[in-house]
Amino acid sequence: MRHIISVLVENEFGVLARVAGLFSARGFNIESLCVAETLDPTLSIMTIVTTGNEFILEQILKQLNKLINVIKVVDFKDIDYVSREMILVKVAAENEKREEILRLTEIFRGSIVDVSPKTYTVMITGDEEKIKAFLNLIKPFGIKELVRTGPIAIPRGDKAMKIKEKKGEDHG
Repeated sequence: MRHIISVLVENEFGVLARVAGLFSARGFNIESLCVAETLDPTLSIMTIVTTGNEFILEQILKQLNKLINVIKVVDFKDIDYVSREMILVKVAAENEKREEILRLTEIFRGSIVDVSPKTYTVMITGDEEKIKAFLNLIKPFGIKELVRTGPIAIPRGDKAMKIKEKKGEDHG
């Protein structure tokens, strides 16, 4: 089963390596990993997509919570959330193909971010199904290169990843 996990961490050197090392050391696979700082530049959120059964997920969550630079771990399993990913795809676009690629890009609310005499680079954002549908339609034109972010996720509505203060933390 596929799981999306958000991990709020201190934005410090080596934290990413420790989280990735935890997965590697225990044989857990990371399908995708997106990291960026939050509104507070001292904190970052990692969005990790992994697979495994309930036992494996429980082990991952427990191990993540033990890491010293990890502030909060959220499993989106039982949370209503919004998820998006982004792709940049370089597609062969010569003469007669250019109009059709432009039309497909507009239908999927994407944009052409680079143009050459023989290629377009298209950016598409959306959920996994939208990305798959676009790639299936564009594939016959000849995909030259593809990069993607993997999903990022945020709870719907007014729910937010709140930070609980650690016991015994000095606030003076």
